[in-house]
Amino acid sequence: MQKFFSNKKLIVLMVALLVSVGLMFTSMSVRNNKNTPPLVQQIGNDIVGIGGRIVAAPGNFIKGGLDDVNDLLNTYQENRLLKAQVADLAQTKVTNQTLQSENRALKKQLKLNATLTDYDQVPATVMMRSPSDWRNIVVINKGQGAGVAKGMPVMAGSGLVGRVVEVEKTNAKVEMMTTDNKSADRFAAQITTGDGSIVNGVISSYNAAKNQLVLGQVDTEDSIKKGQKVVTSGLGGSTPKGLLIGTVASVAKDDFGLANTVYVKPAANFNDLSVVTVIDRTIKGE
Repeated sequence: MQKFFSNKKLIVLMVALLVSVGLMFTSMSVRNNKNTPPLVQQIGNDIVGIGGRIVAAPGNFIKGGLDDVNDLLNTYQENRLLKAQVADLAQTKVTNQTLQSENRALKKQLKLNATLTDYDQVPATVMMRSPSDWRNIVVINKGQGAGVAKGMPVMAGSGLVGRVVEVEKTNAKVEMMTTDNKSADRFAAQITTGDGSIVNGVISSYNAAKNQLVLGQVDTEDSIKKGQKVVTSGLGGSTPKGLLIGTVASVAKDDFGLANTVYVKPAANFNDLSVVTVIDRTIKGE
């Protein structure tokens, strides 16, 4: 009995759809006839509209259901991805904490107060940057009063951007790594290759056309590959070891074919500087 009523409902629905389609076509032919009175045309238009909604309703319902299912699946995939990223971040945090603890223990064992990687941070804001000289100098709002000294490196975001060259009581000038000053104090840098060997060089210039730094004086046959990190080496001056400069973009031989020239994609955005961090190296006297 229940099956009979179920089939009866289906038959009624099919008949209703057929009647609606028939009325639609009939109404369309009536309203398109120029000789049909306006009132009849209006009724025909109303019937076409109502019939169209009736016919389209099941399709819209199905489409809406499919869209909801698709959104649900996308949300599920995004949720899984976010959970994986959170797990990776948690593991990275634990690893960093473990390494810091081991580092402190090793320092204590070796009776070291500081190493080449130790430094303090002084946050600052960019006060002025001349449009005509934007590649060379910026002025920050921290000076001698905040512990800023000449020669200290400056970072923006996660990348190195320059070095303090003049200091006043309440502000300081920072010479950018993009400067065209030939006598600028350049940064010593290094790359750790895939086999763990260290390649040393000096950031010698900036290629404005490519928006890339140039690492010169690299006289090694070790394999340097695209994507490897370029960091400060901590050799000389007041720059600690391990500050991120960028990643290897490409490698080319110099004009004489004797040394490699490494083009580095900067980690910092030199075009958008508002907040920076001055780095005060802990270990002194090299």
